[in-house]
Amino acid sequence: MMARDSGRATLLETVKAVAASFFGVRGARAHEQDMSRLNPVAVIAVGVALAAAFVGTLIMIVRAVVS
Repeated sequence: MMARDSGRATLLETVKAVAASFFGVRGARAHEQDMSRLNPVAVIAVGVALAAAFVGTLIMIVRAVVS
């Protein structure tokens, strides 16, 4: 599935861009496209949500291991 060439990014595209940045696997070309298409408020919201999900997952794993 190809992303649109112009306009605003969808929520799924924003999640993919933020997730890729968490792992540091975003290419330069994709980064340039993202800079022009992503909504900064959406990026911050998705980043906070993904970080909270990551921390929550770590807490659940630690609790499962130590119990």
